Amino acid sequence: MVTRRQFSREFKIEAVKLVTERGVAASQVARDLDVHENVLRKWVREQRKDPQQAFPGNGQMKPELAEIARLKKENAKLRMERDILKKAAAYFAKESM
Repeated sequence: MVTRRQFSREFKIEAVKLVTERGVAASQVARDLDVHENVLRKWVREQRKDPQQAFPGNGQMKPELAEIARLKKENAKLRMERDILKKAAAYFAKESM
């Protein structure tokens, strides 16, 4: 089984700088760094799209995705609490009859 290589944020930023700031061809940088050319081009696009939040890595999420995850977790908790309250209300309704 082949494991995927993981590159640090710093490695990706430096690779992108070689292409964007120094003007080295993406194909040459990809060969020199032993990464696929399409991967390097994806890194360049990601860096251009959002330079501050590019390559979060190590389980860190972009702020928008972190907010969505937090809201999903909160939604699940609220649904669980609602279900418990429904069951409790049904139980006490039976008891009063």
